[in-house]
Amino acid sequence: MGVSRLDVLYRKLLLTKLFIQGWGKPDDLKRIFKLRKIIGNREKCKELVPKDYPVFIDKVEDQSDCKIHNGYFISPLEHIVPGILPSESIKARFQFIVPKKWKNHKPVCIHLAGTGDHFFWKRRTLMARPMIKEAGMASLLLENPYYGYRKPKEQVRSSLRNVSDLFVMGAALILESAVLLHWLEREEDYWPLGMTGISMGGHMASLAVTNWPKPIPLIPCLSWTTASNVFTTGVLSKAVNWRELEKQYAMHSVYEQEIIRLLEYCGVDSFKMGQEFLKSSLDTLSGLDLSTDILGLHAPERDRMGLRTSALHSRAGEEANGQDQLIGREHDHGLDQILSSVNMQHTNINKGSGSGWQRQSLHIESLDFMKGVMDECTHIANFSVPLDPSLIIVIQAKEDAYIPRTGVRSLQEIWPGCEVRYLNGGHVSAYLFKQGLFRQAIYDAYDRYLEKYSNT
Repeated sequence: MGVSRLDVLYRKLLLTKLFIQGWGKPDDLKRIFKLRKIIGNREKCKELVPKDYPVFIDKVEDQSDCKIHNGYFISPLEHIVPGILPSESIKARFQFIVPKKWKNHKPVCIHLAGTGDHFFWKRRTLMARPMIKEAGMASLLLENPYYGYRKPKEQVRSSLRNVSDLFVMGAALILESAVLLHWLEREEDYWPLGMTGISMGGHMASLAVTNWPKPIPLIPCLSWTTASNVFTTGVLSKAVNWRELEKQYAMHSVYEQEIIRLLEYCGVDSFKMGQEFLKSSLDTLSGLDLSTDILGLHAPERDRMGLRTSALHSRAGEEANGQDQLIGREHDHGLDQILSSVNMQHTNINKGSGSGWQRQSLHIESLDFMKGVMDECTHIANFSVPLDPSLIIVIQAKEDAYIPRTGVRSLQEIWPGCEVRYLNGGHVSAYLFKQGLFRQAIYDAYDRYLEKYSNT
């Protein structure tokens, strides 16, 4: 299956760059990685947000078919990891859109925002208001950190300035979703409760549900198992400021010597991608002798050029015994030499260009590092499995160029029992024209919940 031309064209029309300031402060990365090890475990995470965490409503708007409650609370992340959120993002804001007339129950669905979804009007117009009309279902719209009212002043539109900002956003949304779920449980008789989101919002909703200690409907739309492919092989990878990332990775040894040691996710994904990349490289360069002698890269010369062997070693899952195996330096030295000598984007072989090989090697190492940190903080397999995966309905676009599925584990493998529905077309066309199918999946997941748990 190919990728959507509309996805590719739409991305080309957007000229903004992502991560213009680089990876983020090393200390921030260290702190968020340590927190990930806690919020990745449901039993540990449930102790972080008290059930009576304070939430405030400061304005109520009376509409013809609903009431819109505007509320806020202080993000728990500010208490748990002080100073890691921008000052503008500390106060979490939300809209709670409640129908004036309920049907059988009082169902509420929390919607997390996708990339570029600032404030509330998109979700309110495209999802929440139709859901009131079609199903009598309430919606709670949470504003993402770094977006809308919570956007740092120096940030341009939706372009996160640091890679670490995405991880901070995810950690905040996991904890903030728990605040809202607890609040809904103690307010009136709202039930059932569930979560959804489109694109990045779907992925963030998936991460949040992994930490809820009860069965809960989840409907992630146009998202998959990890964000690593989004920023390394998807069309968004073209918007990443790789020049700055490579520069920082080369200049500061802390990334290679300290940050990588904190990465836990092994992932069959990294192994699969490595195999596919190596096979592609060998096919492209068949018949060429890639020894360091022929390439003019004797060890002393490599040292003078500043080339380093990549320190990011993926651990591949062993199918035979289910255990993870660390690929050590002594075993993958030859692989590192090949990876340091093959450009991922159709590089012309030039034996005389030492600086070209250096840039090429650095780019590959930066890609490896990006995949490692993204998998660490965003891969679904790094978090607890939801208590009842049968309540999960995933919506995927067959030709999605933003969310590549090649080389990564499927959600059905990680969450056995979940349902995946595939739509024709790509990411952009699904977002523009398939909102009705997203809403139907929400209703189906809630019906499934009622069938299983209405008598409990």
